[in-house]
Amino acid sequence: MIEVFILALALCMDAFAVSIGLGSKNNQNTTSLAFIAAIYFGIFQALMPLMGYMAGKGVLGWVASYAPWIAFILLVLIGGKMIYESFSEGIEEDIAIITHRVMLMLAIATSVDAMAAGFTLTILDVNPLLACLIIGVCTFCFSWLGVFVGKKSGTWLESKAELLGGIVLILIGFKMLLL
Repeated sequence: MIEVFILALALCMDAFAVSIGLGSKNNQNTTSLAFIAAIYFGIFQALMPLMGYMAGKGVLGWVASYAPWIAFILLVLIGGKMIYESFSEGIEEDIAIITHRVMLMLAIATSVDAMAAGFTLTILDVNPLLACLIIGVCTFCFSWLGVFVGKKSGTWLESKAELLGGIVLILIGFKMLLL
């Protein structure tokens, strides 16, 4: 179960980084923005791994012997993408007004990685619903906190959170090979 908590922390770093950017660049009501970001990111980060898990369960019989390698490749690719993105400007840079449409797009963008990571739940001995709930709650909390951190500190922590998340996902990928 510790793997689920570590996976949840790594996956929520993307949403945390975007939330920091939103908090630092927007002059809206901070509490309202934090709640909206937390709801959108938390729900999508909880649903997408479940979709990845279900898709993985569907093909697991065909690729069971390769599942650890597939999980490894997916996590290394996702982690590498997060590390790469930590060195570039965030997508929230150009956003002036936060609307529900903008939040929906950001939630989808930050949770696509979680869908791919959901495949790894098929080879872990965990309850997938509980795992997705943990991922969603973790993302909710970090997204809420991220808006306030961004409001107070600016964007200096944004790329570091994404970098850390990427490194952790790559390490989890290597651990999958050892299962």
